[in-house]
Amino acid sequence: MQRPQVLVKKLHPDARMPAYMTEFAAGMDICALLKDVLIIAPGQRCLVPTGLAFAIPQGFEVQVRPRSGLAIKHGIALVNSPGTIDADYRGEICIILINHGLENFTISSGDRIAQIIVAPVSQAELVQVSELTETERGSGGFGHTGQVSRENG
Repeated sequence: MQRPQVLVKKLHPDARMPAYMTEFAAGMDICALLKDVLIIAPGQRCLVPTGLAFAIPQGFEVQVRPRSGLAIKHGIALVNSPGTIDADYRGEICIILINHGLENFTISSGDRIAQIIVAPVSQAELVQVSELTETERGSGGFGHTGQVSRENG
């Protein structure tokens, strides 16, 4: 499989290039670029700059996802996960973090704050119709397959 080529512009010399941390990793870790230490209080969200801008090829997106270690150890997540960076965006990549933990969380410049995945996308053609085909599921959603029938106890 051919790897898509994403062009990366460092907006600051101290910005770190995203990197795969293991041979078969799906995501690359992306790092914060900060002038000062950033403290995220419990319940607080913030936009963390990376000092990087991308040129993503048409037909692809970059998905931004949380790092599992930060999530389990500190309750750090992404507000919009996965986030999407579109192929036509050329501004600085910033990561929206939230602290779901119980203690302040400190981020320093160079800390790995999220992971990014380059993924193919397609744009759909929407066709308006007056009726949809029937399925066994129908309009059941929001956990309907795991609910116990009230009639059966």
